[in-house]
Amino acid sequence: MSSEDTLGVTQVSLVALFITALVTAQVTASKVLAFDLPVSLPLAGDALILPGAAVAYAVTFLATDCYTELYGRRPAQVIVNVGFAMNFVFLGLAWLTIGLPIAPNSPVGQAQFSTVIGSSTGIVAGSLLAYLVSQNWDVLVFERLRSYTDGEALWLRNIASTASSQLIDTVLFVTVAFVLFQGVPLDVAVGLMVGQYVFKLGIALLDTPFVYAIVGAVRRRERVGPVAAD
Repeated sequence: MSSEDTLGVTQVSLVALFITALVTAQVTASKVLAFDLPVSLPLAGDALILPGAAVAYAVTFLATDCYTELYGRRPAQVIVNVGFAMNFVFLGLAWLTIGLPIAPNSPVGQAQFSTVIGSSTGIVAGSLLAYLVSQNWDVLVFERLRSYTDGEALWLRNIASTASSQLIDTVLFVTVAFVLFQGVPLDVAVGLMVGQYVFKLGIALLDTPFVYAIVGAVRRRERVGPVAAD
């Protein structure tokens, strides 16, 4: 396999991982997760409450961090912004399917299908706004830190970019989806933010070895060094 073929496979694989995780996050958003804690956290209580989409959505940051490290900020931002547009394609196809007539012997009823696949206006607006801002912020911070550290300390830019972008994502999503559209009291919303962010911060810390493994494997296979900072 030539280096050009390897480069193509690597790029397509990371883009596929990003898009797969992004679509999975949309499909799993309707399930609310609850993780019991051994201790009670301020504002969040003794359990972390968060949407199921948080698990898959965390993978999108892993993909963009790897892509930015390997190919630079501008190609990564293209993927982020194309992914934003693909959200509307997914939602359009999902709502079209919901609106089409259902067979009498369908194993899944119309109400069940609509509840799981269809999202409320608030959830959609909150998730799309949070996605657009936080993902672009993640790529920007990652690239700036790479420039400041002369390409060293991959762990620092991975954790700092993901942790800060996940904070932005959490605050925007909960504020728009729950406070503005559903009228959730501010104290309850803050509890949701804390619970979601603690979970996402844990993911940011845990995915760092995977970023090192992916980037290292690609560079060894392609036999190329780090790209120049934009």
